[in-house]
Amino acid sequence: MAIPTPPAGAGPDRLLIPYEPAALGDLPPGLDIEVYDGFSAPPTRHDDVAFYVLPYTFDPAPLRLLRDMPQVRFVQTLTAGYEHVLPYLPPGAVLANGRGIHETSTAELAVALTLASLRGIPSFVRGQDAGEWRDGFYPALADKTVVIVGYGAIGEAVERRLAGFEVDLVRVARSARTTADGLPVHAISELPALLPAADVVIVCTPLTDETRGLVDAEFLARMHDGALLVNVARGLVVDTKALLAEVSTGRITAAVDVTDPEPLPADHPLRFAPGVLISPHVGGSSSAFLPRAMRLVRNQVTAWATGAPLANIVHGG
Repeated sequence: MAIPTPPAGAGPDRLLIPYEPAALGDLPPGLDIEVYDGFSAPPTRHDDVAFYVLPYTFDPAPLRLLRDMPQVRFVQTLTAGYEHVLPYLPPGAVLANGRGIHETSTAELAVALTLASLRGIPSFVRGQDAGEWRDGFYPALADKTVVIVGYGAIGEAVERRLAGFEVDLVRVARSARTTADGLPVHAISELPALLPAADVVIVCTPLTDETRGLVDAEFLARMHDGALLVNVARGLVVDTKALLAEVSTGRITAAVDVTDPEPLPADHPLRFAPGVLISPHVGGSSSAFLPRAMRLVRNQVTAWATGAPLANIVHGG
């Protein structure tokens, strides 16, 4: 979408971004750009910022700057999820998310967690440390039915990476549709009937009012014995108590990149539950992040400066 830019002299048009303009490549000339990476001291004045790219950090300080940006018209987050930005977003501002940045890295981790959990990698590492040879038969990913819950950009990226693993794939999104290749995507309302056949459930849905607590006791109870839950979405999509109750019995297993609470306390029982593999919310934190983030910022700054449509609008406008 295009956001009108006021005529010269009619208002502020300053940009606050986390990367040095020279590192982004060719940008339109004459832009008033200041750099704030979220780690150095913030600019002393930001009440005239019109375009703000939030630094990629879990520190809330960059978000709090929005309270002092009455003139901001466009906010870009470098995260795929954006629920954490909404409480700080000034009235009238348009918000765009980081679609296109995290799909590659997050999908890669989703598959890695799935394979590691099924093939017993955590046990092998512990065996190596203990000097033990833990041979035997372990489950393969091949021939499994994999349900992707949240068939958006990340879900599609997961599917592409599963293409060579000889799985039966079931796609679930907010509403039913068909893919560009004519393949079915089931509505979320169909999920209860789909779960009993799932060997692996990969959750990559955004956190919304509808998905908060989606993976609850009823959801987990519908998964068959020995099934694997993989969560690369948000911790709050899963009811931690319900998950702990199921994995503690060994009925199902889980591999999660996100938890509730987060960070997970050192003494939290989920850390010690059998069949649970936890990575510390690193789905998007890989070498794949920076080049994609910088490309998105460059494209958005160029679109802003030239009056072209801005991408990834998720709120406002």
